[in-house]
Amino acid sequence: MVGSMLELVGINIHETLGASIHFFIYDVIKILWLLSVLIFGISYIQSYFPPERTKKILSRFRGIWANILSALLGTITPFCSCSSIPIFMGFTSAGLPVGVTFSFLISSPMVDLGSLVLLMSIFGWKIAVVYVLAGLIIAVLGGLLIEKLGMEKYVESFIKDAPNVTIDDVNVGYKERIDFAKEQVVSTFKKVFPYVLVGVGIGALIHNVLPESFIQSILGKDNPFSVILATIVGIPMYADIFGTIPIAEALYAKGVGLGTVLSFMMAVTALSLPSMIMLKRAVKPQLLATFIAIVGISIMIIGYLFNVFQYIF
Repeated sequence: MVGSMLELVGINIHETLGASIHFFIYDVIKILWLLSVLIFGISYIQSYFPPERTKKILSRFRGIWANILSALLGTITPFCSCSSIPIFMGFTSAGLPVGVTFSFLISSPMVDLGSLVLLMSIFGWKIAVVYVLAGLIIAVLGGLLIEKLGMEKYVESFIKDAPNVTIDDVNVGYKERIDFAKEQVVSTFKKVFPYVLVGVGIGALIHNVLPESFIQSILGKDNPFSVILATIVGIPMYADIFGTIPIAEALYAKGVGLGTVLSFMMAVTALSLPSMIMLKRAVKPQLLATFIAIVGISIMIIGYLFNVFQYIF
């Protein structure tokens, strides 16, 4: 439909400029439509898991099961790392183990139900499931390692000593949940829309303007440093998973390895520079550096593994 409309106004979608315009309009419509439907459904589910209830659920578990549950609960929370950090602070001040709260912090921006469905619509179910499982593994193992290293002493004192505010459970009905889901759609749409435009714009540029040989020379399978480069390039960017997917889609279409694409997406969502600046206010440099090192190295390992075994997918 988009292609036919562009051709009606005299734009040749088979030329570079026309193909870029076609890619941009089509992907913006597709992502925003999926996003609106997904956020509504996810927000309705999320209404059953406010931070206070999530904290109570997590406090009942110990050991690796607490990390696994924390990572899973991270999949139904806000979409970007900056939104997750205040909840992480609340969980930490409530006395939850620091390793458990970091499993949540890693999982929340990197993996969510919306990204799973959106990834399935673009890359297929196998790659979508692989991305989600890889993100959960990093979240669980990262939290466990931070706990084993005794990093709790490097949490800022004002976080640990903050008063534990208890919110009484409210009997929320169907109408209130629907209203909450609608509000989340509008709020998230306003927050995400600029990043979707930027992400799709970059994706259109990569997909139709940059030569395939140029992309492959930098991030192709023949470059042994492609995963490291993709991870480093992703860190300064600030976008949520929905703004990152169009770029990943274009890179994958240009022949960039699956592991390299996954590493880029994970670095953007889990280690974005703005979120690290926010996190620095809550933890001391030793813990911040440990967190970045653990997540960064884990992302690179995942990237190299999936580049090697890409033939399976």
